[in-house]
Amino acid sequence: MRIAVLAAALAAAAPALAAETLVLAPETVPEWKAVYGRVEARDLVPARARIGGTVVELLVSEGDTVEAGQRIAVVRDDKIAFQIAAFDAQLRALQAQLEKAEAELSRGASLVERGVITAQRLEQLRTDVEVTQNQIAATEAQRSVVVQQGEEGAVLAPASGRVLTVPVTRGAVIMAGEPAATIGGGGFFLRLAIPERHAGDLKEGAQIRIAAAGAQTQGRLARIYPQIENGRVVADVEVDRLDHAFVDARVPVEVPVGSREALLVPRAAISIRSGLDFVRVATDAGEVERAVVPGETVLRDGAAFVEILTGLVAGETVVVP
Repeated sequence: MRIAVLAAALAAAAPALAAETLVLAPETVPEWKAVYGRVEARDLVPARARIGGTVVELLVSEGDTVEAGQRIAVVRDDKIAFQIAAFDAQLRALQAQLEKAEAELSRGASLVERGVITAQRLEQLRTDVEVTQNQIAATEAQRSVVVQQGEEGAVLAPASGRVLTVPVTRGAVIMAGEPAATIGGGGFFLRLAIPERHAGDLKEGAQIRIAAAGAQTQGRLARIYPQIENGRVVADVEVDRLDHAFVDARVPVEVPVGSREALLVPRAAISIRSGLDFVRVATDAGEVERAVVPGETVLRDGAAFVEILTGLVAGETVVVP
């Protein structure tokens, strides 16, 4: 009989010995504002055509990954081929003219020795040869310019990244300076538009909570722009391993816009029975259970605490199993 009574007493005392107590005191917790962030590329650069003409090759489509300098399209202007042919004809004519002038100069050199022509006439023949040579050099330079224009028909990617838009199709006519594609590169970030009443509560470097693909990640408020647009403050958030499968996608974000006082208890201190939440409290008369209304969960030093909205007051002692 005595052994049974002792075992029962030890069993009843074991939970009490294992339990810990916590005196409730108000703690400062951040106030979160739920907004939407938009996934944007850090660098949004159009790949422009350098000459006007017809798009004869289109080598990329939306979503492709390109490297800086990669050819993404080819523009051809048929007039360039005609201009090159015209310069080639001029060069042939000038070359024939040069051969004639050199022959005249050679004959004049032999005639001036015999006194048939004057030295002044020989100098004029030498000048004709030099003029023709300079005309050939000028025509070759003009031809090189036109050839270079033809080579600039290749539209190159201005930066490494993903192709976001391709506003042209093969066979379309494009003018010089028009974009053949838009490249998003330099990394991706979230851009927020927060109501201006919270402008004074925003701090650069603050931690941001991001809910994406059913999981919550952390970000950092990297930049706050001083200009308010349409009653909203624009801010940028840097996120590690941000999902950028869809640019301009909207992502739920929670931003700290202030703080408040709250009563926090460890999650283990809350028990649920019949759909109600209870917390065990130590009083002078012994331990009693209080029905409480829990709020959001707050992480403190890696431990989960739950905010108590009603049912407890500061100064009470909570029993934590």
